[in-house]
Amino acid sequence: FGLGVPVILRNSEETESSARVLKKQMRQVKNPFGLEIPHPATASVAKGITLTPDCLEDCVLTCYWGCSVQKLHEALQKHVYCFRIKTPQALEDALYSEYLYRQQHFIKKNDKEEKYCQLPEDAQVVDFGPVPRSRYPLVALLTLADEEDREIYDIISMVAVIHIPDESYRLSCRILYQYLLLAQGQYHDLKQLFMSANSTAPTSSHTSPGERSTDRSLLEKAGLAEDETELHEENSKDCVVCQNGTVNWVLLPCRHACLCDGCMKYFQQCPMCRQFVQESFPLCSKKEQDEDEST
Repeated sequence: FGLGVPVILRNSEETESSARVLKKQMRQVKNPFGLEIPHPATASVAKGITLTPDCLEDCVLTCYWGCSVQKLHEALQKHVYCFRIKTPQALEDALYSEYLYRQQHFIKKNDKEEKYCQLPEDAQVVDFGPVPRSRYPLVALLTLADEEDREIYDIISMVAVIHIPDESYRLSCRILYQYLLLAQGQYHDLKQLFMSANSTAPTSSHTSPGERSTDRSLLEKAGLAEDETELHEENSKDCVVCQNGTVNWVLLPCRHACLCDGCMKYFQQCPMCRQFVQESFPLCSKKEQDEDEST
């Protein structure tokens, strides 16, 4: 138009993707375990950490300080090939006592009381050495207390790997990995979805931009950084393309949740990061959406 700016004039109906993105088959599974860190800013190896479990049944929270990285991942493989990790004793047998200290709490059903975990003073541990490390600062195991409950749920235990800052490595406290262990012998690594939200995430309100960039560089050095940081700049749950429809589709492998049902069919690349979409899945089915609207 006289300004040297390339403009594409095209009917919107022609932009629909000719090759369909594979829709991942999803199966709904009830997870009886929940675990949060309510005060990450105050956690340290010297002062300990507060954990808030939120479980649908009576559970046992077992914390392993200084757990061997190698032995933990060997234990997860044993859950697949040898025996099921249904109890703390089963995990301890697989770890061969390769941890520094163990604490245990009984968690009542729907009890959200904070549980305090700390290394004893006589342990004389101030840090876990330079990166890369051979031990995780803390591994938290949640298991079902009642044997009958283990027959009801597909998910029988949850393992959370938690980083706690110390004198050698001051990356802020966070859950690095969460593994859901199934009764059938599989385990799944829980992944965070990158999506907009109406409220600002707590991490952005308690952490300055400089601290967040420092955390990012520390994560990259340890090989734990995600390809994309969580998106806080969006302030609504509307589709990033049409700005009208409700976000419902998660794109894989980038894990951006950014498209509505109407716009999903037009994209083979993620509109947020331009990565090619290999698979996708809906956050809720059309039937569930209709039921929500009618309610």
